[in-house]
Amino acid sequence: MPTFTLSGRIDEHVIDSALLRDNPLRDPARRPLWVYTPPGYEEAPGRRYPVVYLLLGYAGTLPVWGNRTAFRQPVPELADALFARGDAPGTLLVFVDAWTTYGGSQFIDSPGTGRYHSYLCEELVPYVDAHYRTLPEREHRAIAGKSSGGLGAAVSAMLRPDLFGAFATHSGDSLSQAQYQPHFLTAARQLRPYGGDIFRWWDDFRSRVAFTKEEDLNLLEILGVSACFSPGPDGTPTLPFDPRTGALREEEWQRWLAWDPVRMAADHAEALRSQRGIWIDAGTRDEWFLDLGALAFRDAIAEAGVRDTDVHFELFEGGHHAVEYRMPPALVWLAHRIAEPRECD
Repeated sequence: MPTFTLSGRIDEHVIDSALLRDNPLRDPARRPLWVYTPPGYEEAPGRRYPVVYLLLGYAGTLPVWGNRTAFRQPVPELADALFARGDAPGTLLVFVDAWTTYGGSQFIDSPGTGRYHSYLCEELVPYVDAHYRTLPEREHRAIAGKSSGGLGAAVSAMLRPDLFGAFATHSGDSLSQAQYQPHFLTAARQLRPYGGDIFRWWDDFRSRVAFTKEEDLNLLEILGVSACFSPGPDGTPTLPFDPRTGALREEEWQRWLAWDPVRMAADHAEALRSQRGIWIDAGTRDEWFLDLGALAFRDAIAEAGVRDTDVHFELFEGGHHAVEYRMPPALVWLAHRIAEPRECD
């Protein structure tokens, strides 16, 4: 349970997911879920509320939302203060867990990890609508996330516009050639001590304290995203590059590119045009070049016909990590876009 004091409330649930049972990594099917209700929720039993689903970045676990670092407040506390001050209309916030053995699922369905997109859309959304006084229409439901969570938000809104009517992507994965290819070259060097075998590194990683070697984070993300985007026939991750030279393996690389929001935009133009609001931001010194990805995605949604008045775009001074403080301003913007409270029937 979070230890900070809120004007609203966070309820902790455990969801027994039918869709995640027997997943290929044998990860738990019972998943934690946090639902935040804003100040006044209990005192207004006839009122329904819009909802924003919040997705974590890669290797993030649900308790991270409650972490307090020096001189900074956690996102739920910052968001709660906004609602308590009346900066935004009351909104439910749903904090989603999509952890896997490799650290993340990219919030998609994959034979290498499991059915995490379906879990979000077919189990979590109905659960929240059944247990809370939501405005259950897509016009009043948004999704937001940072890094891999930003990818999950953009992809989910494009694939399921019937569910999500607005989204925010903070330093979200995009423009794959800029994001990943420099890290593939670095990974090829990092894999030399392991004979070019990422599973030798994986065995070593699991045998010791995590993130005590320089290569750990880069190789973990590449292995995990390979499990999501380019699993082999049996679900085993297949790298999209030659681990000796870093040269691309075109078949596997094309499978990664298929999940690039920049490339997806043209095929999902109608879904993008239907969004009540799209927030895109990234740091100018992003270590994964996601500032370039943000610019490219902004261009792609403009080409898809999204109106400028429905988009907030911003490049801010900063890198990739510890930018969760960008989420509360976006929540205010999204809440105004999706809010139209009405009385229960």
